Amino acid sequence: MYIVMLGAPGTGKGTIGKILSKDLNLVHVSTGDIFRDQITKGTKLGKKIQGFIETGALVPDDVVIETVKTRLLDEDVKEGAILDGFPRTVAQAEALRDFLKENKPGAKRVALELDVPDDEIIRRVVNRLICSNKSCGAIYNKETKPPKKEGICDICGSELRRRHDDNEETVTKRLAIYHENSNDLIDFYRKNNALYSIYPKDLDVAVKDIENFLDEYRRK
Repeated sequence: MYIVMLGAPGTGKGTIGKILSKDLNLVHVSTGDIFRDQITKGTKLGKKIQGFIETGALVPDDVVIETVKTRLLDEDVKEGAILDGFPRTVAQAEALRDFLKENKPGAKRVALELDVPDDEIIRRVVNRLICSNKSCGAIYNKETKPPKKEGICDICGSELRRRHDDNEETVTKRLAIYHENSNDLIDFYRKNNALYSIYPKDLDVAVKDIENFLDEYRRK
């Protein structure tokens, strides 16, 4: 099963995606992580991506599609994956559909929409802290989920950092872009009877509801 995580930046896609990854034994594929890896390595693609990210703009469809297609051919995702940050446009969703039909015939595809009000998203993002240890990647919030020791990850003891683009101006711009593109994308999955929408106000409750839905969907 290939699970698409939908929702504006800051809705909890990464947090919930990683929980589902562990519970369902599916690899969590984050487009953002792939891009940041390219940027860190200083590749030609990474430099191109960095320019878009720093201004809060979306990376063009053709660049995103080819990057994700390459990742989905890896051995560890042959039985399915949780896609965080892809697709973000109908063109990307259509590319994913066609790719799975060709390379993963019979595989189920479903989209989970995390629907959170914009004002709450902004509060979440500007207060977000992320573990600097990539193998951990734990996420904290200075207001709602602070670490036990300031600046230190509870899980692995690594330094917590704030992404340079986690500021109100950039987040507001991202939200505007997301809303501009999301309606058609959500309709795409709704029309294909492959959409589950939820407001993840309580993390544990949301995860339980999502997993119950996925269990029923898998049996169809």
